[in-house]
Amino acid sequence: MYDFAIVGGGIVGLSTGMELGQRYPDARILVLEKENRWAFHQTGNNSGVIHSGIYYKPGSFKAKFCRDGCQSMVAFCQEHGIDYEVCGKVIVATEERELPMLETLYNRGLENGIQVAKITAEEVKEIEPHVSCLAGVRVFSTGIANYKQVCQKYADLIQQQGGDLRLNTKVLKIVDTPKGQVIETNQGSFEARFVINCAGLHSDRIAKLNQVDPQAKIVPFRGEYYELTPEKRYLVKTLIYPVPNPAFPFLGVHFTKMIDGSVHAGPNAVLSLKREGYKKTDFDLRDFTEVMTYPGFWKLAAKHADEGIQEIIRSFSKAAFVRSLQRLIPEVQSEDLVPTHAGVRAQALMNDGKLVDDFLIVKGEHSIHVCNAPSPAATSSLEIGKAVAAQIPTPQHLQPTLSV
Repeated sequence: MYDFAIVGGGIVGLSTGMELGQRYPDARILVLEKENRWAFHQTGNNSGVIHSGIYYKPGSFKAKFCRDGCQSMVAFCQEHGIDYEVCGKVIVATEERELPMLETLYNRGLENGIQVAKITAEEVKEIEPHVSCLAGVRVFSTGIANYKQVCQKYADLIQQQGGDLRLNTKVLKIVDTPKGQVIETNQGSFEARFVINCAGLHSDRIAKLNQVDPQAKIVPFRGEYYELTPEKRYLVKTLIYPVPNPAFPFLGVHFTKMIDGSVHAGPNAVLSLKREGYKKTDFDLRDFTEVMTYPGFWKLAAKHADEGIQEIIRSFSKAAFVRSLQRLIPEVQSEDLVPTHAGVRAQALMNDGKLVDDFLIVKGEHSIHVCNAPSPAATSSLEIGKAVAAQIPTPQHLQPTLSV
């Protein structure tokens, strides 16, 4: 009988397992991951950014967890020798109509307790000489990290605490029992007193296996990236973002210096026809049918039709993608870019067509379900782990550590 069983071996599941092990040193902890390695999906394919928290609604989980997580993630990387850099970023307005939105973003940064500064076009050029803009906001605390290394360290620490880590173990069914729950998998059954669902792209399905309705469905959005050729990496020194459209839930294509020295450009945001669909040709009938028959998707599509069409055009037209990037750096040419990996964002969508714009944590009787944890979940992972662990009742036979 395990005290805690965690479904999902991405960065949120592993951080939660690590936090539970620190709180309850004598607890029996199980982590189940259906893939053959940790951080296989969202975590392993993200942009590697340590986000500051400037974009998020003041008072939201995202704003608080991201701001605090920005600091705790840097501290964790320092403590464990993980590759990271606090390089900062610039958010730039390239058209007059974006200047009021840039001002709003600056004020939100102040409200969220983030170190930000308004900078002129000339001051932007001192940081990013190849950017063309009217004005910018500098965000000092933004950084980059190797989140695969972070996840491996989380897993190592869980193992050192005595946790049981199981790869290649897919959850098929969850059955309530008088003592707890039985988790049936392709590798046999496991008993646990409490289940924590951190299954990312499948979190809504795992919740329903546990008789919990998250009141939202995961809709997968693929983000496609290009990479600057090595001889053109000099065009980008840090991270360069456009002013995001406040009515659209994605940040727009941008330039990201990666921790390995490469520079990625993107992502767009297009509906994926498979929850784990990293290629345009990937298709799963169940995943596709669920989205197509979900009223919330059609309400979302109607509301954002123009933006959605532009994203699709960018997906199939490199020239259109390049034009979006040239708004930031006019020198960038098509031959400077080569396709690189894509990621899939697990975005929770409600029946009324509204995207869940905050982390969504839903409680069951003997379970808790993290049902919306897209970006900035990697940055916020230590804080999400603490928040989830704090909501789990202390088992009668375990004593928490005095520091909790």
